[in-house]
Amino acid sequence: MAQRFGFRLDATDGAARTGVIETPRGEIRTPAFMPVGTAATVKAMLPESVRATGADILLGNTYHLMLRPTAERIAHLGGLHRFMNWERPILTDSGGFQVMSLASLRKLTEEGVRFSSHIDGSKHMLSPERSMEIQKLLGSDIVMCFDECPALPATESEVEKSMRLSMRWAQRSRDAFGDRPGHALFGIMQGGVTPVLREESAKALVDIGFDGYAVGGLAVGEGQEAMFGVLDYAPGFLPQDRPRYLMGVGKPDDIVGAVQRGIDMMDCVLPSRSGRTGQAWTHRGQVNIKNARHMDDPRPLDADCTCPACRSYSRAYLHHVFKAQEMISGMLLTWHNLHYYQELMQGLRDAIAAGQLSAFVAQFHAKRAEGDIEPI
Repeated sequence: MAQRFGFRLDATDGAARTGVIETPRGEIRTPAFMPVGTAATVKAMLPESVRATGADILLGNTYHLMLRPTAERIAHLGGLHRFMNWERPILTDSGGFQVMSLASLRKLTEEGVRFSSHIDGSKHMLSPERSMEIQKLLGSDIVMCFDECPALPATESEVEKSMRLSMRWAQRSRDAFGDRPGHALFGIMQGGVTPVLREESAKALVDIGFDGYAVGGLAVGEGQEAMFGVLDYAPGFLPQDRPRYLMGVGKPDDIVGAVQRGIDMMDCVLPSRSGRTGQAWTHRGQVNIKNARHMDDPRPLDADCTCPACRSYSRAYLHHVFKAQEMISGMLLTWHNLHYYQELMQGLRDAIAAGQLSAFVAQFHAKRAEGDIEPI
């Protein structure tokens, strides 16, 4: 097992890449989808179950964990891996997005962000230095630098000002992170949908030097077409020999399109959140299990899926337990969704390695176009 953080690129197909991120806690196969464990848990799932879906790495949330139960308490109890019973790699975001989007009474300065907790109104300060401290206390394998992420649409001058602040914070994050063998620090490219700003941001980050690079500031309201437009050029500004992470994405077709454009890592709450609200992602698109048409349907949710929900339960049962508000509904649908996402990632990795990505993507879209049309 690797003693330091590293990235091995094994194959390419067009702009798409497959490889391995090496960490002391295990390998991460790329392209990789990271289930989100916001508060030290992937909702409705045991850690063993998450691993059984094929996940190599989880994402934790600095903002939520610093407020409850606090990073200091987690450190006292042995770190986040022991605390949540997940011994494989963990990436933690910096908290920057949450303090911008969730926290009330926030005040942004050069120093950082002062905000009030959404839980109890308590006052906090999150800066690049404090974010690095929290993520070190958590024991994160991959640490994200602290940045500001303006919601789109925004004026180009607003995006430019925000991007340059983020680049100053990136340098401070790098300085505060220090030298931590076996742990990685990722920089975050900003710049909205403006190529010249994206290029300036990438150059600033490369000059600072990071173990990996995220394409930030997307999936924040700009739409898929605009997001893909940025991904058509932005990954090319980043080093070939470092992982590229697209933050907060997304739907299956977002993931496929991002991988085609050279992205190696993604995360999103969507598969678990959808599972808790009766939405299933399948090879033939999205299924709303709460719809009455499933009431008497003996078929599995997805005939092409081998997850426990599809192996052992009918659509009629899944419809019933959702309507009855039984906990098993969220458990089974979340397991299915995470299984589907990880199966999609494995399919993408295999297709890239075989030089067959175009055929794989064509089949992916063809199945979804057919829809959920089989007769009962």
